[in-house]
Amino acid sequence: MAAPSGDFGSPGNRDVVLEPAVHYVCQRCTNCCKWPGDVRVEEDEIAPIAAFLGLSEAEFIGQYTRLRSNRMGLSLIEKQNHECVMLDGNACRIHPVKPAQCAGFPNKWNFPGWREVCEAVPVAALNLTSKVQR
Repeated sequence: MAAPSGDFGSPGNRDVVLEPAVHYVCQRCTNCCKWPGDVRVEEDEIAPIAAFLGLSEAEFIGQYTRLRSNRMGLSLIEKQNHECVMLDGNACRIHPVKPAQCAGFPNKWNFPGWREVCEAVPVAALNLTSKVQR
């Protein structure tokens, strides 16, 4: 497998894969959910998340989001210990409709030192493709 690149991508990255030869399979360790910082919620993600929670869009925005640190959109709020507000024990309350930022970690973006905290399993992308085609 290829060595990890020095590029950490962007949490808003929806199109680029950082290591095309490797796909990291999430083990749902939730360590990324405990990392401080913005969890971007894009415009097209608000309605599905709100509906999943049984809330109106305005209720979801008011109860669970804040202005991003760069003031260019919304982020999920954090608990006082920096965990994501949607983390309930070791499970994501909105897993089926989680933001693209969450779904993209660590393949589309990550942060320096992520391998020390993330339990995702690297799989050669070629092997992953051949398994899917079977």
